[in-house]
Amino acid sequence: MRIRPVILCGGSGTRLWPLSRTKYPKQFVELDTGHTLFRDTLKRAAQIAPGETPFIVCNKDHRFYVTSSLAAEDMKGGIILEPKPRGTAPAIALAALAARGDLREQDGDDVLLLVMPSDHAIDRPEHFIEKVRLSVPPAEAGKLVTFGVTPTFPATGFGYIRTGDPEGAAAFRVSRFIEKPDEDTARAMLAEGGHLWNSGMFLFRAGTFLAELAVHAPTVLAACEHAWAEQIRDLGFVIPGPAFLESPDISIDYAVMEHTDRAVVTPLHLNWNDLGSWESFYELAPKDDAGNAAAGDVLTEERSGCYLRSGGRLIAALGVHDLTVVETRDAVLVASREKAQDVRRIVKRLRDAGRPESEDHLRVFRPWGYYETLVMADRFQVKRIVVEPHHENSLQMHYHRAEHWVVVSGTAEIQIEGEKRLYTENQSAYIPVGAKHRVRNPGNIPLVFIEVQSGAYLGEDDIVRLEDDYGRQDGAHKL
Repeated sequence: MRIRPVILCGGSGTRLWPLSRTKYPKQFVELDTGHTLFRDTLKRAAQIAPGETPFIVCNKDHRFYVTSSLAAEDMKGGIILEPKPRGTAPAIALAALAARGDLREQDGDDVLLLVMPSDHAIDRPEHFIEKVRLSVPPAEAGKLVTFGVTPTFPATGFGYIRTGDPEGAAAFRVSRFIEKPDEDTARAMLAEGGHLWNSGMFLFRAGTFLAELAVHAPTVLAACEHAWAEQIRDLGFVIPGPAFLESPDISIDYAVMEHTDRAVVTPLHLNWNDLGSWESFYELAPKDDAGNAAAGDVLTEERSGCYLRSGGRLIAALGVHDLTVVETRDAVLVASREKAQDVRRIVKRLRDAGRPESEDHLRVFRPWGYYETLVMADRFQVKRIVVEPHHENSLQMHYHRAEHWVVVSGTAEIQIEGEKRLYTENQSAYIPVGAKHRVRNPGNIPLVFIEVQSGAYLGEDDIVRLEDDYGRQDGAHKL
């Protein structure tokens, strides 16, 4: 039986602010290793199910991160855009409905779905792959297989699964699911044994999951079926209908796994982390003799038990203890390590105040590349813009600002009022207010140029998009 990977990447990772933001969450952020968690997940999917097209369920704001990552891994994906995140149960239901309508003749009436969140760090992918293969027989027999990680410390940020009787060669019946415990409870479970961290990964028949959803969460299934029947396709993306919003916002554990009698768990013996908080980064990082972990440009004296992370500027710390300090170009987080799980409270305050730091980084990715803001001031701002080879932005105009573009590297084909001209390093172009314009990279290396905007209003919504290869609406995205 075929295995179709299902990759969930609808989360916002607010507990990892300021590194992770709503429009640029942790799964797409390049970490210290030089790669992203999402691309790592794609690689595992390709190893487990070579040649299969994974289903990827994501937020519409992240669709171009997904497509660029797929291109980088030379993979294709069935990308499903949630109108709004509603939890893992509805997201997986959409993938199961997609699988049911996309079967090959030899599959009969079903296919196995391997559900994987896109933001997990796994140090032994070969072990995970082997455990997935050992879990195929119970999944084929109609069980809902989840994967539990053997705990190595009394974690309070993870849920737990208590194992029951053996189920086949690799799995156990699920005795019960346990919410994130306090430290005393976590220590007691570790001492007792028979408890695993709940990884949020699953293997089951698409039909079995939909049948159990119909029994235990029929409102979820009804909303998803209605939305799937009303789907539209745009630029290769599948967009379920508005009925999707009628589904409760609920996880697969609450909707199905805690109620079904078909749940089994396969233990994983590896280093795993969902990187859900800065404390999890601290736990994974190498530490000095005083229990400090540092990343980036960090200088310290007389400190202990700290996690210090610089995104560019120097962090100098003196005489501090048990702190989390995370620096990015536009924000710095300073928190006690015991409060690291509560960073989302800061994000809520930023969001309530309408501050952009809750949503966007200074570097903002687009389907053609990215831009980053270098200077913001009254009546002018400066941006560094990178256009990937053979890509172009939209044909557009602005009501309130003029722009001056200076090519730093690469070749730019710039169109202004219908006239096209090639520009190379150190050459510049001026775009007056109201002029129709676009830029294309005709070369094989990234195009980098500096954009200086000037005018009475410099907001991202000052745009009239006349033509766009990516189906974006006016005011939705810059460039």
